[in-house]
Amino acid sequence: MININPSTKEINELFQKNSIHEHIVEVKPLSGTTAGRVFRLHASSGEQYILKWDDPERVYTTCQFLDAYSEVILLPKVLFTSSDHIYFAYSFMEGETHNHGGAKKAWLTRLVKELFNTYVRLPDTKPWGRMEYPRETWKEFNQISIDEARVNLGDVLTAEDYNLVQSIVNRLFHEDETARFLLHGDAGVHNIVFKQKELIGVIDPSPMVGPVLYDFLYAFCSSPDDLDPVMLWDVFEHLEQVTMNKSRLMEETLVHLYCRIGLSNKHHPQDLPDYLKAWDLWKRHIT
Repeated sequence: MININPSTKEINELFQKNSIHEHIVEVKPLSGTTAGRVFRLHASSGEQYILKWDDPERVYTTCQFLDAYSEVILLPKVLFTSSDHIYFAYSFMEGETHNHGGAKKAWLTRLVKELFNTYVRLPDTKPWGRMEYPRETWKEFNQISIDEARVNLGDVLTAEDYNLVQSIVNRLFHEDETARFLLHGDAGVHNIVFKQKELIGVIDPSPMVGPVLYDFLYAFCSSPDDLDPVMLWDVFEHLEQVTMNKSRLMEETLVHLYCRIGLSNKHHPQDLPDYLKAWDLWKRHIT
């Protein structure tokens, strides 16, 4: 068992145990999850790694996702995982997250071409939604999302706004007619690594089962800048595993935008004015 503040000696023994021939010279604790501990490791070779303890189910599903897409250069590479799935080590990506990515069209297009277009289709028997909270239908997953958003929004948006989004969910997700894929599940700007205003990586998956369009629209709505319908359609045309007319794309975007505004009101109120401007713009495209 590794101490809560492991020494370089303990980390090197762990690497050797897992046949990773690197000499770690510095161990730096980082802010982790509620359940976990995270350390940034510096090796004598100049390489850097992340060693993370977390809930075993989360470690297992994260590694499952990263292993499934191990050829995708935008994703971290798993070095090793403990047999009981309480910790794992992976490559570190040097850069910044959140709003350091230049034009949204550029980084969203790269996400589409180098990540979303690689997504693997899953059997129709797989349950929808988050791995740890499976749902019977895609509509159920979306219903929970908009109901949570309604609570987060308070009186920021109206009952009529909720009813509009509810009517879209009822109409578009009444049947599970869409294909299921293994998704990142949290591919927003907070988990996108930028360097010199260019996207270089995507971290911290929250793996889930859903349509490819979910991750695409989640990424688009994850920052309040450049929420432009024309730009969205231009980038959408690069998605290889999604066929959809512009009208439905607009409606599904409105659902995502509603949920994102709820999160903004709860966690990032400074973004709210820009999101509300976008909400009015998108509503005009729907109604």
